[in-house]
Parts: sequence; structure tokens; C-alpha cells
Amino acid sequence: MDNTGSKIEQVQTGDHISVDIRQPDEELVASIVKEIENISYSHCICKVKGSLRGTNDNVYDPQKISIGPYHHGERLKLMEDQKWRYAHALLNRKPNLEASLNDCVAALREVEHRARACYEDGGDIDWSSDKFLKMMLIDGCFIIELFLKFSVKSLRRRYDPIFSTPGMLNILRYDLILLENQIPLFILQRLYQVVPIPKQCTYSFAELAFRFFKDMIPGDQKINQEKFSQEAHHLLDIICHCLQPTCPRVRKAEQQQANSEHKHQPSATELQGSGIRIKMARTYNLLNIKFANGILEIPLLEVDKYTKSLFRNLIVLEHFSSDNQYITSYAIFMKNLIREEKDVKLLQRRQILINYDGTEEKMVELFEELCKGVEVKEFYYDGLCEQVNGYKGKSWPKKLKSRKGRSNPRLSPMLLVGMSVLLLTLVGTLFSVVVVMKIFWGDPREKICEAIDKGYNGSVSNYVVNNGTCPVTVVKQTDH
Repeated sequence: MDNTGSKIEQVQTGDHISVDIRQPDEELVASIVKEIENISYSHCICKVKGSLRGTNDNVYDPQKISIGPYHHGERLKLMEDQKWRYAHALLNRKPNLEASLNDCVAALREVEHRARACYEDGGDIDWSSDKFLKMMLIDGCFIIELFLKFSVKSLRRRYDPIFSTPGMLNILRYDLILLENQIPLFILQRLYQVVPIPKQCTYSFAELAFRFFKDMIPGDQKINQEKFSQEAHHLLDIICHCLQPTCPRVRKAEQQQANSEHKHQPSATELQGSGIRIKMARTYNLLNIKFANGILEIPLLEVDKYTKSLFRNLIVLEHFSSDNQYITSYAIFMKNLIREEKDVKLLQRRQILINYDGTEEKMVELFEELCKGVEVKEFYYDGLCEQVNGYKGKSWPKKLKSRKGRSNPRLSPMLLVGMSVLLLTLVGTLFSVVVVMKIFWGDPREKICEAIDKGYNGSVSNYVVNNGTCPVTVVKQTDH
């Protein structure tokens, strides 16, 4: 018998001998596959530390709901019971709850190793396999049931606190897109394949997720819906894909000085003072900033109390896992554009900024805080800023000079005519003043009195003073 390529082990137990035949490379191949999976999925869900976190704990920590292994505590316990209720509602739609649970656990156990690899240092936790899978199951089922109830109103129970408490849905939306508050997207997709979905729902998981988040994502809804169907690491990663610019990037002419243009970017009022017109761009994509023919077009940004949290988590996500720092570049561009309150007011007048959260001063502080501790590897708007700075430094003075040169030949005749009219007007006014002075001062006044006397005697109706027409007309009275 040829045993080449196989490993044979014999183990004698009593009267029996068991023979274990294994391929010698199976264990090696399995270990390599594990390492490859670790590299592919590691650190897509990270804890924010050091200078990136700073003092901004509130923008990374959930307010109401804990998802994943990182955040647990007294303030989040209130929603833990609600998570279990939602999981029960989802899994109990089949007559046999235990069968539904078995299907889910079996599906999750197949991808447990891959799921753990998504968290920094295995989730920074020392959880048993059962505890980790239970957490993934309950959190995943809660998210799916939340999306279902949002899109299919008939599934909601009366007095459900999530839908009956004002503002609760918005809080949950922003809790579910925090970087530290994620579970892998493939976990949600895998669960959606095995849990019992009600007949009223005809949506895919991507469509359900899009319907839940669409109001908080600027941009064209059709394009965003397509991006929700693309591959991503987690829910925050999907939103990051939706915000990517769609217009072609303007490349720098001087590549040796990459990323330096944003350091010399003028503010909004400085740009306006140099002759550059700033207007709202007619585009749905927030990052599609354009410059052409002296006009800087910037899309509308609506700022509310969640803007800081959303942008800060997107910026940190780019720092950890993205080669392109689109959101980071946008935040830096806007920070440089908005340096003082007058810059905010200018952009508000241009309908580029709508502020639902505080004063102009807070807007300036917001963009300063968005960029704290952030380094940009490749500034996306470097070529655009180069164009703006070039137009500001060269084209505008030339434009003024050319206007002056063109205006002289046409303005000269007009100036002569205008000056002539002005001179004639002054001469006429002076003559009128002299006449009035002659009438009311000196001899002319005596002659007026003499004319009045003669008028009463009936000898004068118009009297000439100094060979001129007397300004007084006298009418003789007649007896009746």
C-alpha cells in the first residue's frame, strides 16, 4: 500500500486499532487561511485612541444603544431589554423559535473567526465563543428588526418606546454609525438570509438599511441606494462610500509640493475680496466642489447637533482603513474657508451653510474641532486650491488693469459732455443769484417801491428797472 503524501497514525485501544489518515498539509493550509482572513478583516472596527480621541468622547460613545463588544455600562442597560424584545419578535415569526435560533447560531459559528478578526486585538476582549456569538446574534437581530419595523409600519407594536419617544429614532441612527459601535456587515447579511422575514417585507437588507439612513445622507438618493448594495465592512463604511465625490479630481501642476496648498488657502471673505465669486453648487454630492472662471461652487451643508459626531467618525474611519481621505480633505477645506464669524455669514448669505445648531461662533469652532489631531496624507482638493490661488494672485489684478485700459477711449467724450453740462448749470445758477441780489438790495428796491406808487395812480402796469423788466406786476383797482 502506497502511503506517500499521507500521514497514518495508529492508536490501540483494548482490542481495537483506529487508523487516522490525514493529508499532511491540511493543518498548514488551515493556518494560512486564518492568517489571510486576519489580515483581510483586521482593524476595520477600531477603538479611537490618543490624539484622535482627544477630549471628544461624546462623539464616539453611544447615547442609548450598545452594538458590538466595546461599549457596556449602566447608562446603556435600559436598551438591553429592548434588544432582546426585538430579537424575540424577529425569531418568533416561525412556529418553532428553537429551530430559528439553531439556524442562526450555526450560520454565525461558520464566520466567528472572521468576525473576531474585524475587531482590534480580537475585540480587545476575552470572551468565550458562546458569549461572542450570543452578542453577535442579539445585536444583529435587533438591527434587522429595527429596520423592518421602520419600513413596515404594520410590524410595530403599540407604545413601542423607540417609535413613540420623540427624537429616539435619530439618536439610534447616529448610535448605529459610530465606529466603535459596529458589528461586521457580513454578520447582518448572513443573519438576514436565515431569519424568518415577514411576508409584508419585500426589501433586501441593503434596501432596508438605505431606507433607515437615507435622510441623514446628503446626495442623490438613487446613487446612494446603489452604494448600499456594494461591499463594505460595516454600516459606517457604507455611509462613507455614499459621500465619496463623483466629479473628476483636479490634479496639481506641481506634484513635488503635494498637500501644501491647503496651508495657503484663503478664507471665504478673502476670496470674495480678491474678486472670486462664491456660490452654491447645484449638485447633490457634498464633496463635489468646483472652480472655474473665477467662480467657486460649494454644495449646501446643513449643520445640526449630530454633524460633528458623523464627520468625526468618518474622519477617523478614513484614518484607519482608507487610502483616500475625502471626508478629511473636505473638513480641512471648510475649516480654512471658515476662520471667522464673517466667513460663516457670507456662506449663509450664499445659501451654502444652513445652521440649525447655534451661532456663527459655534460654526467656526465646529470645523476647528473636526480637524484636531488629524493629518491628511493626500489632500484631495490640492489641485482645486492651486487653481483658486493662481486666479487670486494673477488673474484678478490683470483683469482690473485690462478694464481700466478698455474704459479710457469711451469715457473721455462722455466726461467732456458731462463737465460742459455741469459748467452751464453753475453759470445759470450764479446769474439767478445776482438777479435776486439786485432786486432786494440797493437801488432796485427803491425803484420797486416807486413802481408800486405809480401803479396805484394808474400810470404803470409793468415798470422797467435798470432797463429790465420789473418783476412786480401791479393791477389797478377800479371802483364798483
